[in-house]
Amino acid sequence: MGDPGPTTWRTGPPPGGVSAPRYDDPPVQLPGVTPRAFLRITQLTVVIVVLNIVTGAAVRLSDSGLGCPDWPTCSQHRLTPQLSLHPDIEFGNRLVVVVLCIATALVLVAARRRSPRRRDLVWLSAGLLGGVLGEAVLGAVVVYTKLNPYVVMTHFTVGIALLTDAVVLALRAGRPHTGVPVSKVGAREKRVSRVMLVLLAVVVVAGTATTGAGPHAGGPGAKRLPIALEDMTRIHSGLVICLVALTIALLYLLDHTGAPGSVLDRARVLLGAMVVQGGIGYAQYFSHLPALLVGVHVLGATVVWMAMLWFSDGLTHHDADAPRDETAGLTIDSAGADRIATDPIGAPTTTPVAP
Repeated sequence: MGDPGPTTWRTGPPPGGVSAPRYDDPPVQLPGVTPRAFLRITQLTVVIVVLNIVTGAAVRLSDSGLGCPDWPTCSQHRLTPQLSLHPDIEFGNRLVVVVLCIATALVLVAARRRSPRRRDLVWLSAGLLGGVLGEAVLGAVVVYTKLNPYVVMTHFTVGIALLTDAVVLALRAGRPHTGVPVSKVGAREKRVSRVMLVLLAVVVVAGTATTGAGPHAGGPGAKRLPIALEDMTRIHSGLVICLVALTIALLYLLDHTGAPGSVLDRARVLLGAMVVQGGIGYAQYFSHLPALLVGVHVLGATVVWMAMLWFSDGLTHHDADAPRDETAGLTIDSAGADRIATDPIGAPTTTPVAP
């Protein structure tokens, strides 16, 4: 038998007149995401996280915590509630959680499609999505433990942790580079700011415990924390007074050490938010804790927390663009950590010079 020769591919239809399917089309590529678009996505996610916290507080303050006694369905085999106030409020908060899950998933996809890609943004986005999914499961635990006050407190605290992740992600996304961090203030002011952040976290937990000891249990028959409301209120307010005094002291230090105007402005905004929040707290207590005013106080807590994160972020300046090698994990400081020096006669050398 002779050599059949080189194989040739049929370009026309096969016998029978039916064309074979072709699979040589280029794969579909997702569009890239610009830094500005990614920033807008993260800012929108911050708003949704705050909405989740506020609607969760509305569930508790309206005694709607068991409006949907099952999870993930509302009642037995019904996914949605019948038209009734308490089930609708509880189900509304669940819808916000669903929207938040979708938003955080989109943030993670956008972080991976961002050009240029930054590893810190990808990790923060992944942590945010994982935290939201965990928070949703924790919501189920709240329902099945019949609004156990310790679980409810944990639920709110995790919500604040998610807000922290979302705000830090948005702040970092707003930077055009990932340069070498340079402190704008002295080491003493830095330490005071860290103490303030820790103290504010304690204040938030104490405020959550104060609500847990108060009349807003989230539903009829729900247990309360075994501490008198008056005692818990004194502890909470005492911590707030210490925090405000420490903030005033830091503002004094910043002013007398020549801190940049941007740092002073952020400190004043933080102090103003604390004072307004403190006024709302005293007003709600002396008016016997009306639900609406308590809800405003919860919103104020998120505002103060975001103001603290914004202030802390403003204490550091990222000096210059530092391109990051995603494969080797190395950072190149183009600002001059390895700046080229010159010898006495002007010839270039490769000796590193301190900035």
